[in-house]
Amino acid sequence: MTAMTPEAAVQHVVSTNPTFAVHNITVRGVSIKAFKNIPGTVPGLLAAGWAQHGDGQLEYIAYENESWTYAEFTASVYRLGHALRDDLGMKSGDRIAIAMRNYPELLMLVLAVSSIGGVVVFVNAWWTTEELDYALRDSEAKVVFADGARMERLQPLKETLGLTLIGVRDGEGQTALDLSTLRDGAASDTAPDVTIDTDGDFAVMYSSGTTGHPKGVVQTHRGAVNAVFSWLMQSVIAPLIDPPAPDAPAAPRPSALVVTPLFHVTATHPLFLLSLPAGAKITLMHKWDAEEAVRLIRDNSITRFLGVPTQSAELMEAAKRMGEGLPTMDYLGSGGAKRPAAQVAQLAEAFPNAGVATGWGMTETNALGIGMIGDDYKARPECAGKLHPPVQELRMLDDHGNDVPNGTIGEIAVKGPQVMRCYLNKPDATAETVVDGWLRTGDLGVLDDEGYVTILDRKKNIIIRGGENIACLDVEGALHRHPDVLEAAAFSVPDDRLGEIVGAAVQLRDGTRLTQQDMAAFLDGHLAKFKIPVHLWVQHDVLTRGTTDKIDRRAIRTACLDNQEAQV
Repeated sequence: MTAMTPEAAVQHVVSTNPTFAVHNITVRGVSIKAFKNIPGTVPGLLAAGWAQHGDGQLEYIAYENESWTYAEFTASVYRLGHALRDDLGMKSGDRIAIAMRNYPELLMLVLAVSSIGGVVVFVNAWWTTEELDYALRDSEAKVVFADGARMERLQPLKETLGLTLIGVRDGEGQTALDLSTLRDGAASDTAPDVTIDTDGDFAVMYSSGTTGHPKGVVQTHRGAVNAVFSWLMQSVIAPLIDPPAPDAPAAPRPSALVVTPLFHVTATHPLFLLSLPAGAKITLMHKWDAEEAVRLIRDNSITRFLGVPTQSAELMEAAKRMGEGLPTMDYLGSGGAKRPAAQVAQLAEAFPNAGVATGWGMTETNALGIGMIGDDYKARPECAGKLHPPVQELRMLDDHGNDVPNGTIGEIAVKGPQVMRCYLNKPDATAETVVDGWLRTGDLGVLDDEGYVTILDRKKNIIIRGGENIACLDVEGALHRHPDVLEAAAFSVPDDRLGEIVGAAVQLRDGTRLTQQDMAAFLDGHLAKFKIPVHLWVQHDVLTRGTTDKIDRRAIRTACLDNQEAQV
C-alpha cells in the first residue's frame, strides 16, 4: 500500500467510509460540520460498541480483583437507568451528581443517567464541603451518588440543599439509599425507552476559570459523540499515512489504563467514551502509583496510557527501575498540561514500541482539539500539534477578533459540534467566550504554514498543577479570609514533578506574621489541598500595582521567583 498524506487520508476516509461521512448542519443558529451517521447520543455509544466487544462477551472493565464483561456492564447500566426513573422518579433533563473516586460504578452511572435523558453533574472528588456546596447550588442537582469520603463532606449539606444522597462502595450504609440495592432491585436490564435530543445536555463538568468559582461547562450529546468519533477516525487514517508491513501481525485489542480522575475530560472522553465504539478494555487504578501502573500494563497487555506529564515521567522512571520495557504499549499520551520538551525523546527511547503523543483540548471542547504523535512530535517537542479532523475549524485571533497571519501570536479559537452549549448560569461569560459559534479559548499561540500550533501562554490566570486547573482568584479569595491578610496574589511556581504548583504573595497587617504552615492550616477546609499555596512570600508593604492600579500578578510573580526566600 502506498502511503497517503494526512490530508489525502482524511479525504479518503470521509468520502469512502460511511461511518465518518460529514455534513453541514445548523446548531443554535450556527452552521457547523458534523458526522452524519454516528450515534446521536452518548448512551447510543453503548449499543454501537456491542459487536466490537465480542457481542458483549469480552472483558470490559477491570478494577483490582473485580471484572465485568461488556454484557454485564451494559446490564448494570440499564438496571441503574430503570432504578433512577422508576424508583427515584428521575426524568429527562434532571441533573444528577456523581461524587467519587475512579470506581467502576462511576462509569456505569454516567451512562445510566444519560440513558434516561438525565444530565450528569461531574463533581471534583477533591472538593471541600464549601466547594461542593457551590457546585450543587449552581447545578441544582438534588440527587448525588457518593462514596464514603465524599459522603462525609456532603452530609452537612443534605438538609440545607434538600439532597438525596445515595451511597456507593464505602459510602453504602451511611444514608438510606445504596447503589447496589437500587441496581439489584431494578425491574429490567434492557435499555430504557426514552427519546433523547442529540443537541440536549449530556453533562455539566466544572472547570476552573479566572472568576474564582469554577464554571459549569454544559456539554451536549452531539458534542461528546463527535469528539469520540474524531478520535476514532485517527485509528482509521493512521495505517493509510504509515502503512504496516505486509507480514505485520494483526493489531491487538486496544486496552486503556485510566490514571487520571474521571471527573475531568482527559479520562472520560478520549478513554472511557472512546472505549465503547473502539472495542477497548478499561482498567481502573484505585490510586496513582507508578510501579503498580507498570505492573498493570505488563500483566494486562495494556496498549494505551494517557495521563498528565508527571505520570508519564514517573512511569518511565518506574519502568527503568523495574527493568520493564512495556512492549504492548503503543500509545503514550499526555493531557491536562504541556509535557516538558526534553521528556519527549526520553520517553521515545524508554518505550520504543509506543507512539509518544501530546494533546490539547478543553472541558469546553469535550477534550477534542489539537494533537500529534510519533516522529512529528519528536521533531517538534515544543509544539501542541495539528487540529484533529474533520469536523473542527481553527482560527488565530487578535484582541479585536480579527484573524492574524501565520507565524503571528494570536488567541486560539475553535468551532464545531464539540463546542460547549454554554457556561451554566453564566450568560455573560458564555457570550464573551463563544462568539458566532467560535470558542475563544484564552490560550495564545502561533500557527505555522503546515498547520502546527505552538501554544505560548495563557490569557487566563490559571495554574495547572499536574493537570488540575486552579483559578488564581479562587486561591486569593480564600487567603483574604485570614484576618491578618490585607491583599493576596496567587501565581504559578515551576515544579519539576507537577509542572506548576501554587505560590502566593500576601500583604499582612502591621505587627503580624504568617508562616506557610499557619496559612495551610487556616485554608484547610476552605480550599482543596491541591490548591493551597506551597510557597508563601509575606510583606507589610502594598503589593506591586500596574498602570491601572490593579495588582500586577505577573510582576509580583517575577519578583518573588527572583527572591526564593519564601516560606515553604
